[in-house]
Amino acid sequence: MWLIVLYLIAVVGANLSTAYFGPISTPFNAFVLVSLDLTTRDGLHERWQGSRLWLRMFLLIAAGGFLSWLLNNDAGTIAIASCISFIAAGFADAIVYQLLFKHPRFVKLNGSNVVSSTVDSFLFPTIAFGGFIWWATFGQLFAKIVGGYLWSLVLQKLLWKEKEA
Repeated sequence: MWLIVLYLIAVVGANLSTAYFGPISTPFNAFVLVSLDLTTRDGLHERWQGSRLWLRMFLLIAAGGFLSWLLNNDAGTIAIASCISFIAAGFADAIVYQLLFKHPRFVKLNGSNVVSSTVDSFLFPTIAFGGFIWWATFGQLFAKIVGGYLWSLVLQKLLWKEKEA
């Protein structure tokens, strides 16, 4: 339950911040909030493995978009962009995570985060702001990869408490 709440707080926070501040906020959001989303989603992927994984992930992503819109109707375009890019990134993430399943959690988290960060970084700003914004795209990509790495270290210590490295 912790990971679900953490995921939703981070995605709603990123969506509302982006709706308010615009593209300039995306690298910061990517570093702090979206990279947390990507990392918690991998933790949920492990916990939900084989138990309606795709349906649960879709509902989680949709809930984040719906909550964002519910809290701020003006965030509708951002919420839609977030849902579309997270669904695409989620598919990419799940495929890579499964391919790395026999590897240590740290490798699975960061390997899949690089791929899902790339997908999300190209789709989100393009959909949310109506065109390709190179600095937002590449700023987000770098921030998500670095932020995802840092969140994987934090969550490894706090939530999983395993000795994997």
